[in-house]
Amino acid sequence: MIDIAFRVDASLEIGTGHVMRCLTLATALREHHAARCCFLCRELPGHLIARIEAEGFEVLRLAAPAADHTSTLSQVIDKPVHAAWLGVCWSQDARESVDLLASLTPDWLVVDHYALDARWESAVLPSGTRLLVIDDLADRKHIADLLLDQNLGRLAEDYADLVPASCQLMIGPDYALLRPEFAEWRQPSLERRDRRPGLSQLLISLGGVDKDNVTTEVLRALRDAELPRTCRITVVMGATAPWIEAVKREAETLEQPTEVVTNVSDMARRMAEADLAIGAAGSTSWERCCLGLPTLMLVLAENQRDIAAALEEAGAAIRLDSRALGDDISLVLARVMDARYLAGVSESAARLVDGEGVKRLIAALAL
Repeated sequence: MIDIAFRVDASLEIGTGHVMRCLTLATALREHHAARCCFLCRELPGHLIARIEAEGFEVLRLAAPAADHTSTLSQVIDKPVHAAWLGVCWSQDARESVDLLASLTPDWLVVDHYALDARWESAVLPSGTRLLVIDDLADRKHIADLLLDQNLGRLAEDYADLVPASCQLMIGPDYALLRPEFAEWRQPSLERRDRRPGLSQLLISLGGVDKDNVTTEVLRALRDAELPRTCRITVVMGATAPWIEAVKREAETLEQPTEVVTNVSDMARRMAEADLAIGAAGSTSWERCCLGLPTLMLVLAENQRDIAAALEEAGAAIRLDSRALGDDISLVLARVMDARYLAGVSESAARLVDGEGVKRLIAALAL
């Protein structure tokens, strides 16, 4: 049996996307290659350990950071930009991870964490284990055998000085790690858009956490915008999102029928049935593209800026200005009421992602 270990975290700061795409890969490996997958996760505020275990995977827990961890982190020299996301210094995380991996001897170690770089990888990687790094930033060195960066606009040259010459690079949205239901819903979604262009169903999803409560700001802006009263609105949030009740209260003030749902298991269907989305420029962008779902896009983190710029340049999404959200939504909605304009954005988005990225990655793993 093939053994694969994942080092990945979720938290209120990190969000849920890294864990969710690793879960997607782990599920495919288990179902199609009988792989035994294990996760190493730290108990950070907003972690998804229970979710991972509910999917039937073992989780080896790294303890929550000590109360004084920020002072320890400040002493680390030459640390990655997102080092604080780890909760502890990389050397402590490495020591604890080595102890947990000692009994596993995995064939592959998968690392999806902006706070970890070649120093951690060199300290932790067991002898004979190959390393897959999943990244979005191209801002630190790795010793990877295989590196995947699924983002539009990324070039292989961006990693030229960051990985060994022998490292195989999988770059671009052809390798987006989407659950299989997105590929299954792709054709029905695209066919429905051809038959019934227009705006009658709006989907709002600003990540699994939305720690800054941007969803409430979006709903307030929609309340004052020229949105048809008959347009149905669905707001999707993660179970760990801290502002769910505030969002529900705001939803009740809209004239349009509005529902707020959490922890959904049918996101592909909901996206396929929506005519327009308001979403963050994170990993969910590739799910929306796969289904040809036009998106009004918000940048909620610095690492989303390049993705947003590339999607906008490709005509696959429309960027909103978060600093003047109310005025901007009103202006943009006036544009997307034109069914032909909406159809053009949908077609541009659908050309970018076909939903087969997981299959391509597993083929590269040569299991």
